[in-house]
Amino acid sequence: MSQQERTYKEPGINMETEPYWEGTKNGQLLMKRCKSCGETHFYPRAICPLCFSPDTEWYEASGKGKIYSYSIMRRAEIPYVMAYVTLDEGVTMMTNIVESDFDDIAIGKAVEVTFRKTEGDQSLPVFRLCK
Repeated sequence: MSQQERTYKEPGINMETEPYWEGTKNGQLLMKRCKSCGETHFYPRAICPLCFSPDTEWYEASGKGKIYSYSIMRRAEIPYVMAYVTLDEGVTMMTNIVESDFDDIAIGKAVEVTFRKTEGDQSLPVFRLCK
């Protein structure tokens, strides 16, 4: 496990994603769900990418998921883990795995969301192995 904490860059925020980033500041992982087809989609956008309906809503995701794929960046100045995590809601997002021993990380392992501050005043969702 890396003892040092990485510095996270500020995310690009626009009108469509502003509620998502406000949620992360408050320790919430918000997702968009389509009221027409019922599917959750990520990255947040105003129009459902699955059925093209503009009838979407925000909701708080469980923050639980499983590692779909990962790569350990051992040669970085501060080693870290990049991963794709598939949330229980069915969407997959690119993220980092933190607070976890690199040797314990594996595809299919259960993870839960936590948040890290960026260089500015935002927060990013990252994941850690479930205890």
